Order: sequence, then structure tokens, then C-alpha cells
Amino acid sequence: METIPILPARGPRKLPEAGPPPRGFALFALGFRPFYLGGAVFAAIAVAVWAAMYGGAAGVAPAGALPPMLWHAHEMVFGFAAAIVVGFLFTAGRAWTGQPTPTGALLACLFVLWLAGRGAMWFGTGALAAWIDGAFLPLAALAFTRTLVRGGNRRNYPLAFALWLLALANVASLGLQAGGHADAALRACQAGVALITLFVIVIGGRVIPMFTTNAIPGFRLRQYPKVDRVVVPAAVMGLLAGLVPLPGWLSAALSLLAAVVLGIRVIGWRGYAVGNRPLLWSLHLAYGWLPLAFLLQGAAALGMVMPGIATHAFTVGVLGGAIIAMITRTALGHTGRMLAAGRAETAAYWLVAAAAVLRVVGPLLWPAGYLHWIHGAAACWVAGFAVYAVVYAPRLARPRIDGKAG
Repeated sequence: METIPILPARGPRKLPEAGPPPRGFALFALGFRPFYLGGAVFAAIAVAVWAAMYGGAAGVAPAGALPPMLWHAHEMVFGFAAAIVVGFLFTAGRAWTGQPTPTGALLACLFVLWLAGRGAMWFGTGALAAWIDGAFLPLAALAFTRTLVRGGNRRNYPLAFALWLLALANVASLGLQAGGHADAALRACQAGVALITLFVIVIGGRVIPMFTTNAIPGFRLRQYPKVDRVVVPAAVMGLLAGLVPLPGWLSAALSLLAAVVLGIRVIGWRGYAVGNRPLLWSLHLAYGWLPLAFLLQGAAALGMVMPGIATHAFTVGVLGGAIIAMITRTALGHTGRMLAAGRAETAAYWLVAAAAVLRVVGPLLWPAGYLHWIHGAAACWVAGFAVYAVVYAPRLARPRIDGKAG
């Protein structure tokens, strides 16, 4: 059975699911449980609320300090996506090092702090929101860093550093908004998107080839060591090109470089050949959005498309797709279940994939229907994460079915 530590057996381990469900309450037994569930529920609620606000629904707007656009950007990055990242890293950190990560009362306190941050961003004043929401990511980063240091796991120090940068980006966004600098606060949210995209590039580069070859013995997957060595530097330059004010031609060139390098990797992985294996094609599809997102970013730098199109290629296509793929796969493995996607998982993958196409491709085909595309994409997104929340809530709240801890 494959779990986050990247030490899988050949093929999925089949475990019986018949019989009475496991007894007890295990929501705080390991980091992925509360943050995957809370993140999925919040993803559905927040996008439904945003779609209503964007459509002009009366009385739907944050009562606190953030204007609607900034609330949407901040909460999808530092509310939803950050929760998933923390849940993943807490679970992976224990597996990578053998050292404990927050569980039990400590994990529950961190989760309540995250929930309080969501409420503060909707209802609270700027100062209250900054103190409450700004505390969560530094505490999570401290816990994750401590685990890596105690385990001597230097290979993953860059992930801890990236989590600290994500915490800094959140604090910067909150501080800039409190100072009346809404545009700069949005730029800090974009920095958060870039950091989480880098998580996907690095972690996906480790696990997707391995998951594929383990699930399909004999699968011919091409990896190019020279390309792999430059993927992260090229991606970092491409992501910075979307953040730092540069001449349009230079931003486009750096974005194109990242697109080409990642495109070579994606083509070599041959995701199109994995067949009807949803646990695999969902990951390949999400990673496949990366070169397209960088191409669109370059086109936006030259004024060929709206910048929001490229932004949502990253956020809905890459991050949304990678998140729904990983929170199903890792939750199956870490609750002791068979690594196989059922109808619910497959439906969730298709719905989030449809949301990406509607949000990114739709406005390119019919710009006049922009509002319709947004509402259609929002409906698919909400449905996809709602399916996950409904199906996985009892799995995440109950002990592992194989009797193991976690």
C-alpha cells in the first residue's frame, strides 16, 4: 500500500472493507485528517460564496476588513490550499523521519486556530484577523521544521523553508491590506500561489513517476536527468516572472522556459498512456496543467490574454487538480484502505477538471460569457469538493480499518 513516505509496495494492497466500521473518534490522530476534511469543506463553501458575491447577490460580502476580491484570493490560498499543505506535510513529516508531528490535543488546537482564522477573515477587524490568521502558518511551520530537524531529514529542509515563506506571504498580505495597500496584498496572495505551485512541482516530481511505475509494471516512463536538474530553477524563475515587475518580453521568455522544461518532463512521463486508472490520470492531468499555465502567463505578459486566465490555470488546474488527487490517494492509504478510486473519487476528479476547463478555456473561447463560465466552474468545483467531504468525512473521523495507528 502506498503512503506519503514514498516507500510503496508493488500494486495496491487489497484490504477487506466488509464488516462493522471501526469504532472510536480519530479525527486528530494524524495531520491529514482534520485539514483534508476542513480544507475540502471550506473549498466548497468559499467558492460558492464567491460565486454569489461575483454574481451580485444581495447581502453576501465579508463583514470584516477584506474587500470581496481580496477575501477570495486570500482565503483560497492561505485558507484552503495552506490547510491541505499543512495536513500533507504533518503526515509526510512523520513518515519521512519517524518523529512525531502534532496529534491529539495539539493538532486539535492548530485546527481550531485555522478555523478561527477563517471566521476572523469574514467577520473580524483587520487587526484581529491579522493576529488570529497570521499565527497559524508560523506555528505549523515551527512544528514541521522541528520534526525534520529532530529526524535529521535535511533533504526536506527546502520544504520547511517554503512553508515559512508561505507564512511570511500570509502575514505580508494581512499587513498590506491593513495598511490600505490592496494591490500589494493581492501580490502577496500571488506569491502564496507560487509557493504552493512549487510544492506541487517538487512533490509531484518525486511521487508521480513512482506511483505510475509501481501501479503498472513494465510501464515505459522516460525521465531526463539533465531536464530534471533544471526543472526547479526554471520553475522558480518562471514563477518570479509572474510576481516581479519585468519587461513583458522578459517575463514571457522566463515563462516560456519554464513551460518548455516542464513540458518535456510531462511528455516523458506519458500520462496519456496510463489508461483507466483515475488515481494516476488525475495526478498526471494536474501536473500537465503546469506547462499550459506558464504558457498562458507568458501570453498575459505580452497582453495576449487576461492575467486572471493564467492565474486560474495555476490555481484551479494545477493546485485544484493536484489537491483533489492527493487528498483522495493519501487518505485512502493512511486510513488503511485499498488504493483504488471508486465512483465518488472519479466523479470528484472529473468535476474539478471540468472546473479548470470552464474557468480557463471557456473565457478564451467566449469572452462575452465570462460570468457564465465563472458560475459553471464554481458549480463544478463546489460539487467536486463536496463529494469528497461527504464520502471521506466518516473515513477521516474513524480509526484506520487495519487497526494501525494514524
